[in-house]
Amino acid sequence: MAITVELQNTGGLAQRAEVKAFIEHALSDKPGAWLVSILGSQQNDDWELTVEGPNGFARSYTLNGAAGEHQPLKIGQLVRQLTARRA
Repeated sequence: MAITVELQNTGGLAQRAEVKAFIEHALSDKPGAWLVSILGSQQNDDWELTVEGPNGFARSYTLNGAAGEHQPLKIGQLVRQLTARRA
């Protein structure tokens, strides 16, 4: 299992480290190689989350800061939900 997390324009160093830890935990029981990227916008409060995994698995989601979706725990929960229905 390999997990790569890419974060751009997503807050400070401490927050990025915490987000990475929650993502890694959410995917820790999933086999295969995973790539999770979060790209923060400099124009609004949205971050674009993309999750890619084995066998062509791909999901995306827009994280809205006003809805509390920039919180590391919430991001980890969303990654787990996005990958739960994986065939």
